[in-house]
Amino acid sequence: MTGWLISFILLICLITIHLLWRQKYSLLKLKHTELQPKTSKLVRAGMTEMFANMPDGILVTNAEGKIEFANPAFCSMFDLTDDPSGKTVMEAIRIHQANDLIERLNIESSVTNEEFMLPNLEQRYLQANGVAIREKNEIYRGAILVFHDLTRIKRLENHRQEFVANVSHELRTPLSIIKGYIETLLDIETDTESNNHRFLKKIENHSERLTFLIEDILTLSRLESGAITLEKNHVNIHNLTESVFESLKEMAEKKGVQLKNNVHEDFVMLADHRRIFQALNNLIENGIKYGGKCVCVSAEKNKEEIDICIEDDGPGIPSESCERIFERFYRIDKARSREMGGTGLGLSIVKHVTQLHAGNARVESSAGEGARFHLAFPIIEKEKSSNGESNKINT
Repeated sequence: MTGWLISFILLICLITIHLLWRQKYSLLKLKHTELQPKTSKLVRAGMTEMFANMPDGILVTNAEGKIEFANPAFCSMFDLTDDPSGKTVMEAIRIHQANDLIERLNIESSVTNEEFMLPNLEQRYLQANGVAIREKNEIYRGAILVFHDLTRIKRLENHRQEFVANVSHELRTPLSIIKGYIETLLDIETDTESNNHRFLKKIENHSERLTFLIEDILTLSRLESGAITLEKNHVNIHNLTESVFESLKEMAEKKGVQLKNNVHEDFVMLADHRRIFQALNNLIENGIKYGGKCVCVSAEKNKEEIDICIEDDGPGIPSESCERIFERFYRIDKARSREMGGTGLGLSIVKHVTQLHAGNARVESSAGEGARFHLAFPIIEKEKSSNGESNKINT
């Protein structure tokens, strides 16, 4: 009897505790529901205030592509006087490039470093980065884009390029006069063993090197400015390589370097003949100067790209230098480069020539294992029919 009474009392206590906890949980849930809209409003207000003070333009769109938020910097960049919320990007700013980024983020997870110029008289340049907003089930909910104004940087870069180009042009005239007088003095000085002759030859060598440097600076300046227009034709890479070999034959023979052309005789690509010649010439010349006993050129084509490889069996390039080898004036061995007469701009020119063709240049090497320079170019639709157009091939 006593045990039954104790069990009954415990049951009543458990029911009471359960009811009390249930009531407390209901109160907590009600308070949370009441506070949630206020908290969300506070968070949104804080985010809006934070974005309002940012110098970069911030744009937030929803799943339908309509603008949910645009900070003052964005409105200023695109000369908007009213709040664009609720409008599509095309309705608000009428910039196709920005609308294309929104459409790309429907498919891609992010876009980075996309540059475009605003269609106005001020020539303003913007860089855009964006990310897509997706749920765990990959449903697209919108996008966030950040716009950075590059106008000042672009103008400074243009001023620098103009300055370099103008200085280089001005140096050409006095340098050609100096070279003319040196050649005259060398013709007069018949004793090749005299100090005068040795000094004049030294001056001649350095004036030649200065000439090459000025020409490379001018070429690089034109490539960087985009002032060069590509004249694309169907170029036979085998024949082009043979032309480069012929121009460098004397140098290769003096250095005892063998030149191998492993490009198929019918290998053709759509490119600017002069610029590809320049890129190959720079790479093969470097292979002769700094390589070993053989420089080999080969080429492959797949569904996506054309790859031209220039390989040597020289001392190779340290791994830490491979990432910087295409920078202007970067030298692995400064003393040896100057001794060989290099300008330090050859590989930078190669990189820009490749980029003009929408391709990329890279190097594969390690110390003591030679170097393999790859020039990769995207396949162009017109190249598919190039085999039947041999009469139009530029060799």
